[in-house]
Amino acid sequence: MARYLEAKCRLCRREGEKLFLKGGKCYSDKCPIETRPYPPGMHGQGRRAKVSDYGTQLREKQKVKRIYGLQEKQFLRCFQIADNTDGVTGLNLLQRLESRLDNVVFRMGFASSRTEARQVVRHKLIKVDGHIVNIPSYNVKVGALVELVDSAAEQLRVKASLEAAGQRGIAEWLDVDLTSQKGVFRELPVRDQLDPSIREQLIVELYSK
Repeated sequence: MARYLEAKCRLCRREGEKLFLKGGKCYSDKCPIETRPYPPGMHGQGRRAKVSDYGTQLREKQKVKRIYGLQEKQFLRCFQIADNTDGVTGLNLLQRLESRLDNVVFRMGFASSRTEARQVVRHKLIKVDGHIVNIPSYNVKVGALVELVDSAAEQLRVKASLEAAGQRGIAEWLDVDLTSQKGVFRELPVRDQLDPSIREQLIVELYSK
């Protein structure tokens, strides 16, 4: 599968806001979006061209893809499932993205970023309802128990992530015990609990063309 291998901070600068792709660095004064809040490249500081409606919709889709770390085919598949599910398509899409195992691992504080969460999952350090799952895109069901395997507790990156999570706080729709390193996906998040900067209706409009 194709992967983005260049500096992730360039993605934040391209979208003009923090996407929290680099874990602790995003919360520090070392974050480039603080010192260079303009698009990357030699013409990044030049006069910005007027963006069309299509361009605005495309940028919003790109931003959400980058936040959750998905490629185009993966993102389109999530949208198609959301569109075929009863309810509001935009909210269905965000709930589907939040239900991915890599995202749940990140939200529970078992990893400092979604990129690291995917590594933790692929390295078979996560159990769902007592069974090891190494598929980052696995759809976590409401009520599922997600926990770290015993050997993961000795890894420095996991210890650092748990400490940071204790300071950062846990998402409202999750019940997490950082001491025992396990948590329950209690319920699907409602819209008010999700990032208000995401304009999912623009993505719906884009794919509806």
